[in-house]
Amino acid sequence: MNPVVTIDDLRSFGREGLLNAARSYDPSRGVPFRRWANVRVRGAMIDGVRQWGALPRQTYRELKALEAGDTLLEQYDEDDAARPAASAEDADARLSSFLAGMATAIAIGTMGRADADEVATPEDMLGSAEMLERVRAAVAQLPPQERHMVERHYFQGERLDQAAAALGLSKSWGSRLHARAIELITQSLQASGDL
Repeated sequence: MNPVVTIDDLRSFGREGLLNAARSYDPSRGVPFRRWANVRVRGAMIDGVRQWGALPRQTYRELKALEAGDTLLEQYDEDDAARPAASAEDADARLSSFLAGMATAIAIGTMGRADADEVATPEDMLGSAEMLERVRAAVAQLPPQERHMVERHYFQGERLDQAAAALGLSKSWGSRLHARAIELITQSLQASGDL
């Protein structure tokens, strides 16, 4: 494996992502092509770099968490295009729900064991372990398909499309299932005062 990824390598990964974005773009979803392509290009670059083994596990975990946030953003965009906000209060409630969901997706994605070269205080480690336990408890209470998506993506490191395929679902349905799971986890954490 080559430990150094050049700008040309990144461009190549990005072009592949752009080509995939162009092939899979569906304007009827209401998502602008620029946003659709941005997510696909960034994801292709992250996956390409990771395949070369050039990122530490913690950095990759954080990038995957951001990618999960992007996937969640796509789903919220589709939902907003299908059902515009009826009032300012409705728009505010949707924005609050979106922000809480993004925070949950990113937080879950960055949890887990620290790499050996990371230094953490005992308090940080305890706080992280306690929060991870609360998240795992919330995940355990999800309906089976949602639980499957979250466990495979966040805890086993699979891509969302792979987890969806294991359930016999399309990538689009997997994305919806992921968004619903994050919403349920967020509600559970909010109800228990953890978020």
